[in-house]
Amino acid sequence: MSSSFPDSLHHSIAEPVNRLVDSLVLNYGDHLRQLSDTLLQVVILLESGLRALPWWLLLILLGALAWHAGRSWKRALALVVLMFLIGVVGLWDKLLQTCALVLVATGLCVLLGVPLGVLLAYRPTARRLLMPVLDVMQTLPSFVYLIPVLMLFGLGKMPAIFATLIYALPPLVRLTDLGLRQVDPSVREAARCLGANRWQVLRNVELPLALPSIMAGLNQTVMMALSMVVVASMIGARGLGEDVLVGIQTLDVGRGVEAGLAIVALAVIIDRVTQDYGRRSSRE
Repeated sequence: MSSSFPDSLHHSIAEPVNRLVDSLVLNYGDHLRQLSDTLLQVVILLESGLRALPWWLLLILLGALAWHAGRSWKRALALVVLMFLIGVVGLWDKLLQTCALVLVATGLCVLLGVPLGVLLAYRPTARRLLMPVLDVMQTLPSFVYLIPVLMLFGLGKMPAIFATLIYALPPLVRLTDLGLRQVDPSVREAARCLGANRWQVLRNVELPLALPSIMAGLNQTVMMALSMVVVASMIGARGLGEDVLVGIQTLDVGRGVEAGLAIVALAVIIDRVTQDYGRRSSRE
């Protein structure tokens, strides 16, 4: 008896998905292109602004930010040295390109993720509907995102940002939802008894109390956005991932290792700063 699956039961979803993407391209292509062009201008402005600053000033700003987050000169100095070493190996310009992409993608995640987390915390129906969607977004292989965004936005920085947005958004939504649901109900009731309306309770009581959880979500989102750097380089996004990709294509081990270590160093810098801010918010 054959163990193969019967052909009569085969039903592919490839054609409906292709028709959906084609419909999006035909009906909303112009609007998506306008959105893409607007975001591209933001990325270019941010990248140009970073390039306009002297390298030593950027290192000083990083040191000040790291010290403000953790109140530790040793840690701040260590992070400055890590960033300095990225420049030493000749990857400073690629570093700035990667930083601009990650910052824009993370900013979009915050603009979408925090409101969605609030919605999930206060609307059980929305939570039941959106949680499976977040599960799919978080577990679907990142390469799958590249196909529709390429059709919608073409090659370059924008498809990379949108693919990163889809991949990196779920942790921030989940941890915002978790932080708000863990707020002590008695604190919420006390604020309402004092005359605060629903918006005031959310803004002045619940969000500050949920801030440590939100910062943890932001940390995870930034890390996941950074993990998409190499994948994004395959669709035309420049930066540190581009050198890793070229190293793979040309079997240049040294170039790939340099760029890989630079990505690790950038990840360590971002991770330490965001974690320190998260710990500060939990202490306060």
